[in-house]
Amino acid sequence: MDDPTSQKQSLPTNDAAGPGSHRPLPAGYRQGIVTAITVFIGFSLAFLRFWAFEAPGDWTPRAVMATVALCIPIAMEIYALFRALRVADDDETEYARTMHWFIASIVVMLVAVFISAAVLSGDS
Repeated sequence: MDDPTSQKQSLPTNDAAGPGSHRPLPAGYRQGIVTAITVFIGFSLAFLRFWAFEAPGDWTPRAVMATVALCIPIAMEIYALFRALRVADDDETEYARTMHWFIASIVVMLVAVFISAAVLSGDS
């Protein structure tokens, strides 16, 4: 008779990079992206503070549009930070999505800063 305890059971391994496999990030990647995101959030909020409270000129529809344009990447950066702080972001595919959000927020922030500069230079 075959003893069920004597049979070797094969457990699924995580060696293959197939669908559904978890590939953790190398040490330090998550800490680096969290630091980078918070630096950009700090810059964005400081620039928004300057734009909203310290920049010369009156509030015009163009100035309001530039302010809204500045708020959009800040929301994107906060969402990227939220993603980076999740436990699931330790997976390589989730980390890549978080990086896409972060890079997109940087691009949108650059566009918003150029819009703000154009509005500020046109108001003088």
